Formats: sequence, C-alpha cells, structure tokens
Amino acid sequence: MALPSFQSPNRVLGSFCSTLLFLVSLQWRLASSALLLSLKHHHSHFHHERPMIQTNQSTCALFVGTWVRDDTYPLYQSSNCPIIDPEFNCQMYGRPDSDYLKYRWRPLNCELPRFNGVDFLLNMKGKTVMFVGDSLGRNQWQSLICMISASAPGTQTQLVRGDPLSTLRFLDYGVTISFYRAPYLVDLDVVQGKRILRLEEVAGNGDAWRRADVLSFNTGHWWSHEGSLKGWDYVELGGKYYPDMDRLAAFERGLKTWANWVDSNIDRSRIRVFFQAISPTHYNPTEWSTGTGTGGVSATTTTKNCYGETAPIAGTTYTGSYPEQMRVVDMVIREMKNPAYLLDITMLSALRKDGHPSIYSGELSPQQRANPDRSADCSHWCLPGLPDTWNQLFYTALFF
Repeated sequence: MALPSFQSPNRVLGSFCSTLLFLVSLQWRLASSALLLSLKHHHSHFHHERPMIQTNQSTCALFVGTWVRDDTYPLYQSSNCPIIDPEFNCQMYGRPDSDYLKYRWRPLNCELPRFNGVDFLLNMKGKTVMFVGDSLGRNQWQSLICMISASAPGTQTQLVRGDPLSTLRFLDYGVTISFYRAPYLVDLDVVQGKRILRLEEVAGNGDAWRRADVLSFNTGHWWSHEGSLKGWDYVELGGKYYPDMDRLAAFERGLKTWANWVDSNIDRSRIRVFFQAISPTHYNPTEWSTGTGTGGVSATTTTKNCYGETAPIAGTTYTGSYPEQMRVVDMVIREMKNPAYLLDITMLSALRKDGHPSIYSGELSPQQRANPDRSADCSHWCLPGLPDTWNQLFYTALFF
C-alpha cells in the first residue's frame, strides 16, 4: 500500500515579533523582582519564541540561562506529597544522591520570581488549570500539585483519579488542577479491536478541554515509539488507513489538526493556552561526555544512558542532538491565528541529564534495577525535580 508523502517543513527565515505589555504591581510574594513586559519571538534551529523579562536596565531571555546551586531547594519533599506516582518518586525508590534537588534555573541577567502556592491559588480562585497530553504532562501536573500543597499545607483537597481525566481540587479556593490523558492530542479510537490514530480529528478529546480556564498541552514522545511500544495499529488520514507512515510527517499533521481545533473552538478571550515544548531524553552519554570530566561527567564514564548522572551540564547550551519535532512545533504554533504560548523548556531541560528516575522507579522490578543499561528511565523526571522549574516558568508566564 502506498503511503502518503509529505513535504518537510521549511525553515522559517527572519523573525516574528509581537509585543504584549503588562504592568503588574510587585507584591510581598516576590523573592526577587521580575516584571514581564514583552514577548519576543525568535526563530533559528535552536531557538524558538522566548518571553523576555525586563529587570532594571537589562533584559533576559526566560528560557536561556544556567543552572545554579541553591540550598533552599527543593520546594517540597516527596514524602509529604502522596500524589507522586511511583515512576517519578526517586527518593522513595532508593536514589542515593540528592544534589540534583539543589539546582535553580537562572535566566540570563535576571531572577525568576519564587513560586508561591497561596498566590497561585488566589490568582486562580474558582478556575481550572488543565494539563493535556502524555505522561510528561502528568509529571508536570503532579509537580504543580506538590508545589501548591507545600505552600498551603492546611488547604482541604479532593482527588479524583480517572482515565482520561484526573483532577485535584483545592476546596478552600475552588481551584481545580486537572490532567487529561491524550498522548497524541488527536483522537485514538478502538474499532473492532484495532487502535486507529485519527490524524484529522480532535473532537473526541476536545469537548472536555473547553471547560478549563488555562490549558497546557504537550505531545511528542509517543509519535516515535516503535515495535511493541507503538500506540496504534492503523493511522487514518484522508479516509484511508495505513499501518505506519513517516513519523515526523504524522506528528506535523496531527499537530496542525490540534492547532486548527484550538483556533476554531477555544474562546481565547477567556482561556489561556500554553504548549509545552518537547521534553528531551538522555539515553546517549556521548552527547554530553567530552572525556574531560567537565559538566559533571567523569572521564571514565561507561554507562549507556543517564544512570549515575548526578549533576547538570555546565553552561547555557547542550551539545547533543536537538529534538527534530521542535522545528514542527515552532512552525505549527507560528501559523496559528492566535498562537499558543510556547513554554520553551527543551534546552534548559537538556542540561539536566541528572534529573531522570533512571533505575529509581517504582515501576521497575529488582531484576530491571540490576540492569540499568537496559532498564533506566531517561525520559521522565524525578519529583521533586525538573518539572518544578517548568511550573515556576508557567507561574511566571501566567501572572507576571
């Protein structure tokens, strides 16, 4: 059966700029001054739209910077946040080191406002925040709940887990933090026992999304799964069914379907829309190991993945491969009538080779833990950990 062909997205040349002016009075909640005055969009192979923070007489890119040690972190303890799933709960499942918890993201020439959960609840009173996507979205959802709970420990909560929708409600404030599982964003149906990935349909998922006040979408990892991990039996496109197709082309078509649906169905005067950039993986140590022992990597590193990594990569750039999917994300978001806010966490996350569960996951058997070369999880992130920074950036984008 002939497979449909797609043209690869052309690199967008030049720059696309738009300015969104805010004037927000600084209150007691800020540990440091950071006032968001404009959004500037840059495009190149490695850089995408990045909000700029104006501080004093200098500007800094929110998603460009370095990781610095800060002993006031983490913002919570995993033992005090029972919502954390076993696959993210590294401390509970035997991770012996803890320095990875002590790093704070510092954008160039500015400081992020410190996360304050009570402030978050007051600003979102009576509203719903919904994360939509795959397990990386669930990673971030649980992180945000833990961060808020640590700031407001006496607040009554109500948790309802389900599939596809799980919610936690902070009853005293009427704030709901939800996760909606939709790893492709487009619909995945089961017909006569076969899983059909419908690249041109979102309606089956989308009805639940309209009820949120803030939506944060993510997708990416499931599109590249092969073999037994492949999430579909057939891909439907243009009324035809294919056992498989070019994965980047399928991702582009599915993401365009999502973008068109958002433009046509989401009331942007009422609902804030974010898109979480591709979360990087760390399965190839040659991408960060120079053989010199720099960046927290031993010159004698012999592991085949993130196992044993205990420190971030030094500097502001990652020398390894950049997710090819991000060029598609950048293009599709720019073509939206009302572009989603791109939370561009890819590069800053790529520096955190130390932040993955590796073998310290409740999802692994003792036999799997004994074989880190084959079993280490270098895709998800420990909690507490990197997703807390994603939420600190999310908090900054929402309120400053």
